[in-house]
Amino acid sequence: MKHRLFLKWHIWLGWLIGVPIILWTASGLLMVSQPIETVRGNHLRSEQPALDPIMPVAPVLEGRQAKSLTLLQNAQGPFWVISYADGGKRRADTATGKLLPPIAAADASALAIAARSDDSAITSVQRFAADKAPSDLRRDRPAWQVIFEDDARFYIDADTGELLAVRTQFWRAFDFMWGLHIMDLQTREDTSHPILIGSAALALFGSILGFVMLFTRHSRKRRKTP
Repeated sequence: MKHRLFLKWHIWLGWLIGVPIILWTASGLLMVSQPIETVRGNHLRSEQPALDPIMPVAPVLEGRQAKSLTLLQNAQGPFWVISYADGGKRRADTATGKLLPPIAAADASALAIAARSDDSAITSVQRFAADKAPSDLRRDRPAWQVIFEDDARFYIDADTGELLAVRTQFWRAFDFMWGLHIMDLQTREDTSHPILIGSAALALFGSILGFVMLFTRHSRKRRKTP
């Protein structure tokens, strides 16, 4: 009687947790099918130039409170990145300290080409405001989206010229599967919510119940043996 009751529970739980388990397994399999370095597009990134030995001039802050000053270098040479306390960013010339203008489309294209390790051609260049950034950027920054012929997307900060992210086709598939894995297809960041916790709890209970049924079935067979 106990075994039949457990079996009935196990079947009903199977209907409830079957789909989440399939999604978890399939998404997990895809996510581990490639090294994380490949997912992040590290193989497409060129080696960044070392910072030249210079005597930089402190940047002009124009009365705004700065949270940090960072000295960086890209294909266009060394530059300051000013992170303001209000969340904004600007770049400044290291020789004069003067603020530099925002990145233009031609600059974004040149920086993206320099940031790549191969000679892939650019197919499109588009600027996005911080509040309308593409979902795969995951940064609250104004950015240039530079798309190459292999559909890899290089995101260049529109204010500073920094390389914000590299998104490959596989990264987008990985990102979608990650959303399925944590059951959050909207933001793909919430790893602790009632649906996920409830599904995991039911899956755990169903697995334990199935394990217990191995012993109840064995005991039932022994009782039936003449």
